[in-house]
Amino acid sequence: MPVKVLDSFALIAYFSNETGAEEVENLLIAAGQTAVPLHMTDVNYAEVRYSIAKKHGASSWAAASKILQGLPIDFHSTSRALADIAAEFKTRFKMRLADAFAAALAKDMNAELVTGDTEFKVLEKEVRIRWLKE
Repeated sequence: MPVKVLDSFALIAYFSNETGAEEVENLLIAAGQTAVPLHMTDVNYAEVRYSIAKKHGASSWAAASKILQGLPIDFHSTSRALADIAAEFKTRFKMRLADAFAAALAKDMNAELVTGDTEFKVLEKEVRIRWLKE
């Protein structure tokens, strides 16, 4: 199974049962069975936390947070090198900073980026993208 990086869109879809939720669940199951974790930046984690709490309330985030602890996802702190890649993407493609960090991690790890966020279309020549669908 190739290395995969989750954008916040993917994890928000999973917790909110939105487009792509079933596909993300299947990826999580496969990651658990193969002991090959999925990956996400702490920046994208913050976006997931913020989005769930804002849209569904603090109690929903508390429940999601407990589930998240048992999921096969490795969270990556930022580094100067990762920040440089993210800044380059943000500058060249005029994208949101959190999205730039997800793309930067995927590029740095030579991984596939899992998302349904169409903002990433401009990066299809830079990063492999696995598009979530219904």
